[in-house]
Amino acid sequence: MKLVMKFGGSLVGSKGGVKRVADIVASRARRNSVVAVVSAIGDVTDILLDAAENASNWDAAEIAKAVHRLTKIHLLAILESSLDPKQRGHLTKELDGMLTNLGTTLTGVSILGELSPRSRDMIVSFGERMAAPIVAAEIRARGLKSWSATGGAAGIVTDASFGEASPDVAATRRAVRKALQGPLSRREVPVVTGFIARSKAGDVTTLGRGGSDYTATIIADAIGADEVWIWTDVDGILTGDPRIVKKPKVIAQLSYAEAEELAFFGAKNMHPLALGPARLAGIPVRILNGFKPSGRGTLIAENPKRSDGVVKCVAVVKNVGLLTVAGESLQGKPGIAAKVFAALGAAKVNVLMISQSVSEASISMVVRRRTLGAAKSAVASRLAEERMSATVEADPHVAVVAAVGAGMRGTRGVASKVFGAVASRGINVKMIAQGSSELNISFVVDERKADAAARALHELVVAKGGRN
Repeated sequence: MKLVMKFGGSLVGSKGGVKRVADIVASRARRNSVVAVVSAIGDVTDILLDAAENASNWDAAEIAKAVHRLTKIHLLAILESSLDPKQRGHLTKELDGMLTNLGTTLTGVSILGELSPRSRDMIVSFGERMAAPIVAAEIRARGLKSWSATGGAAGIVTDASFGEASPDVAATRRAVRKALQGPLSRREVPVVTGFIARSKAGDVTTLGRGGSDYTATIIADAIGADEVWIWTDVDGILTGDPRIVKKPKVIAQLSYAEAEELAFFGAKNMHPLALGPARLAGIPVRILNGFKPSGRGTLIAENPKRSDGVVKCVAVVKNVGLLTVAGESLQGKPGIAAKVFAALGAAKVNVLMISQSVSEASISMVVRRRTLGAAKSAVASRLAEERMSATVEADPHVAVVAAVGAGMRGTRGVASKVFGAVASRGINVKMIAQGSSELNISFVVDERKADAAARALHELVVAKGGRN
C-alpha cells in the first residue's frame, strides 16, 4: 500500500514519543510505501505563537528566554532518542542553526515593533521544522532511508494568505509528485513538516491551526495514496466527549460527511478542511491511537458499512451566543434577512446556525461569543438605518448541542427521540436547526444545561442506536 501517516504533536511530544513514532513508521514502511507527516512537539506551537505575538514588546532577554525554553524541549527529544553520540551531535548542530534563525527573526520583530502576517508564519513554522529532522533521524536508526523536508520543499504551493493559506491544487499535485514519487519508489521514507507550505513567490506560509491533517490529505491526493492514517492519542472518534458523557465508545466507521460535521462541531481528531482532498480523491482516512497501534480506530470513507446507530455521536459547542431579531415590522418585507446578514458580514461576524419563524417575525442566529457584542451593534445599526422597529437581543449564556449521524436521513421519529431525551431532564430548548442533509439536529440550550442535555442524548439515543 501507499500510505500517508500523520503524527500529532501530543504523540510526538509524549515521553518516548519520537521513538514511538519511528517504531510505527518502520513497522509499516517495511511492507508499504510511507510518507510521514509530523506536527510540532507538544506545546511548541503555542510557545512560538506567544513569542510571535509578544516579540514586538520584548527585549533581548525575553527573546533569549523563549529560545532557551524551545532549546530544552528539543534537546530532551534528542537525548531520549536511540541515536548514537555522533548522530545526536549532527542533530544538535542543525537544531542550533534553526534556533539562531528563530532568535534573529524575533529580534527583527522586536526592533520593528510590529508583527506582519508573513513574519508570524515564519516564526510559527519553526516548530515543525525542528521536529521533522529528529523523527527522520530516529527512523534512519531503524535501518530505513529517511530524510526531512518542509511542506513547501515537498511541493505544497499556496496563495499568499498568510496564516490561512489555500493550496494551488494543480501546481501542488505536480510539485509533490515530482518531489516524492521517486523516493517512494525506492522505499525511502520522507518526513514532511505538517502545517507548512510555500507561496508561489517562495515565502513560508501556513495552512491554519491544525493544518498538519490538511498537509497529509493534500499529499495523499497528489501521490494517489491508498489511505491516510491520522495517529493521535485517542482510540478513534468517540460517540461523545468523555469529559461529559459516560462510557463513550469508538465509532468504527463514519462517512466523510459525518466526519466533516463532527469536525465543525469541535471534534479534535480531524481538521475541518483536511477531509476535502481525501473525499474528492476517494481516499479512506483512519484515526488511530499511537499508544495502542494495534487498535482498529475509526475508518472514514465515502460509503462505510451501515452501523446500527442512527445517531452516531453527540457534540457540544460552547463559547457561543444567541442573537435574536424580532418585530412585526419584519413580516412580509423582502430582503430583511439579507440586510441582517450583510450587516453581520460587514462586521466580520460568522453565523454558525440560523432559524427563522414561518411568521417572519423573528430570526435567531448563533455566533461565536466573542463576536456577539459586535453582531448586536451591527444589526441594530442597520435596522435603525432602515427605520425598522425591531428588537435585537443577545444571550451570551447558551451552548449548542448536536446529534450527528447519516442514519437520521429518512428515519422516522428521530427528532422526537432527541427532544424527548432532552425534555426528560427538564431542559428547555431555545432554538432548533436541521439542514436538508439530515446529518445533524442542532439545538440551543442554556449553557449550564448543555452537558446534561448531551448526557441524556448519549444515554437515551446514541447508546440505544436511535431506536426505542
